[in-house]
Amino acid sequence: MAEKLLEIKHLKQYFNVGRPNMVKAVDDVTFDIYKGETLGLVGESGCGKSTTGRSIIRLYDATGGQVLFNGENVHGEKSKAELKKFNRKMQMIFQDPYASLNPRMTVADIIAEGIDIHGLANNKQERMERVYELLETVGLNKEHASRYPHEFSGGQRQRIGIARALAVKPDFIIADEPISALDVSIQAQVVNLLKKLQRENGLTYLFIAHDLSMVKYISDRIGVMYFGKLVELASAEDLYRNPMHPYTKSLLSAIPIPDPDTERTRKRIAYDPAVHQYPANEKLEMREVGPKHYVYCSEKEYDEWKKEYK
Repeated sequence: MAEKLLEIKHLKQYFNVGRPNMVKAVDDVTFDIYKGETLGLVGESGCGKSTTGRSIIRLYDATGGQVLFNGENVHGEKSKAELKKFNRKMQMIFQDPYASLNPRMTVADIIAEGIDIHGLANNKQERMERVYELLETVGLNKEHASRYPHEFSGGQRQRIGIARALAVKPDFIIADEPISALDVSIQAQVVNLLKKLQRENGLTYLFIAHDLSMVKYISDRIGVMYFGKLVELASAEDLYRNPMHPYTKSLLSAIPIPDPDTERTRKRIAYDPAVHQYPANEKLEMREVGPKHYVYCSEKEYDEWKKEYK
């Protein structure tokens, strides 16, 4: 049995609480992430997947629920020392590789910032050796250390962001749409680099994206989010072969197929949320319709979908 690294329990992240325009960005989401795996989180823009990632790593203080990392609650009262410990174990790679790098700092100082904060180098020489090693690990070279972010391409900047995340030797990395701002040819290089680093360092990933074909390639399991809710969770293979929730079916039907004839004739599945309005007293929850395949549904839907499951 795989060991749980993270347990996300009934996580809620609301904005403008107490006002008429309150937004339930993440609304009662529960899932686990196991050591050494990549959990993909997908959904359309605005569904709450990035907010989920930011709440897990405590860039936002959660409105409700728990995030347990190795059994310890990430949220709640924490001393500076405790927060520092969590920050070292959990790191984030951001969507925009330019906006997330300080333009006034050299690459060496950007990468070494975490090393300095956590006291991971005994002297300047050791610090720079670690920076050079990290640059080479992500496919750059030590000559790049003295340059500034604006001197690099988007793909190179994302590699710098990855090196920065690796600098403190974390156990868990949240990759928040790390390839969406990159050219298609560079996307594959970055994803392959992430897979290689995972193998070599035993890393665990939460990989957030909306490119479903790339998510399948990198993920062991995939969660589908819609309107702040997790609506389906299964292994990558099972989810693509046997989607159960209508929203998941709609998302998968939108993946382009590299065959003009098939692409022209295939049918798209539209998801109409109005069709899935439930009575106020209906109990909706994640239910296991197949082995380790969970769907957010009513009891009636559960009975129907369990029969459909192949």
